[in-house]
Amino acid sequence: MADQSPAWAREIAGRVLADALPDRWAHTQGVAAQARAVGPALGWDTDLIEVVAWLHDIGYAPALAVTGFHPLDGARYLRDRTEAAPAVCALVAHHSGAVAEAAERGLSEALLVEFPLNGHSGDQVIAITYCDFTTGPRGERLSPEERITEILSRYEPDSPVHRAVQTSAPHLLDQCREVTAALRVSERA
Repeated sequence: MADQSPAWAREIAGRVLADALPDRWAHTQGVAAQARAVGPALGWDTDLIEVVAWLHDIGYAPALAVTGFHPLDGARYLRDRTEAAPAVCALVAHHSGAVAEAAERGLSEALLVEFPLNGHSGDQVIAITYCDFTTGPRGERLSPEERITEILSRYEPDSPVHRAVQTSAPHLLDQCREVTAALRVSERA
């Protein structure tokens, strides 16, 4: 099996995103920095969360985009081309409300059959969601509410992304609030 370190993940993400999609690369760097910053305070498996943070948006890369559904395209690339661990592939496939977007695109079966979570912690999915939804499109810090507004503003109301984010926003915000509350508790400890 390939190295599964944050450096390994950063190299893959940089190779496919830095030149092709510089803003997406900036966002990815911000998500990874957020994982590194808050993971230890919350007792997360920081290396795993950081690895997934680096890789979560690689499916946007033009060279990897097949279905147009970036979580699935990224997870397939990782599985088929990098020998990534099944947990990494599954967490990339399921990050940030991907199940809702898969339903909008008619790709639910592919997502769930190819990349079952198989007991991977819901906390790990929540960790990635928090890091993604507190990082703006150029790597800046945003509140989860600002991030959702920003995403919705980039997509037309009839797009699958817009519909999925609008549908899953209450759940995504609840997940982010859960992490924010845990961070406050850890700061007081």
